[in-house]
Parts: sequence; C-alpha cells; structure tokens
Amino acid sequence: MRCVIARFPFDLIKSDVQESMKGIKPEPVTGESVIIGRRHYPVKQVGEVITGQDRRDFSASEVTRALTRLGFTCRAVPTPAEPPVLTPLETASALLGAPERV
Repeated sequence: MRCVIARFPFDLIKSDVQESMKGIKPEPVTGESVIIGRRHYPVKQVGEVITGQDRRDFSASEVTRALTRLGFTCRAVPTPAEPPVLTPLETASALLGAPERV
C-alpha cells in the first residue's frame, strides 16, 4: 500500500511491518498505540522503525492512518479514569480512617 508520511512516499506491506518490528522491545505507551502481534507499541516508535525518520518529522495521526489501512488495530490515547465522587460521609470516613479491628 502506498502512503505518505512526513511528505515522503512509502510502499508498506503488513508482513514487512510485522517483520521489521520483530525483536524490538515496545516502549511504554503514553499516547496512541498499535497492536502488532501480541505487543502494544507506541505509534511513533513504529513510525520511526518503518520509515527510518526521526519521530519529530511526522505526526502520530499519519502513522495511525497508514497502519489502520494496513489492517492493524490502533488505539487512541487512553482517557484517565475519573476519581469516584464521594459523599460527604464517605469523605469524612476516608479522612478519619477505618476503625482498627481487634
């Protein structure tokens, strides 16, 4: 499949992408990610490996678009979980601590 990443054309094939990511340890995922095999890789890490370009030269959305078209599962930035809203009684109980059991 032909795609353009950072104004450069690339001919990407799913099996070539999988092969190029073999043996590469995934970095911690803090933004958009892609599942290749059974591993979750940051999209920028995969883009750097398959294009040979610096991560600052392309956006995550460019690589996500290309990988999605190849058939990979891409995930958006995880949304932080909202802390549970406590009632005033639950808040006071949490501040005072639970009674010790004897």
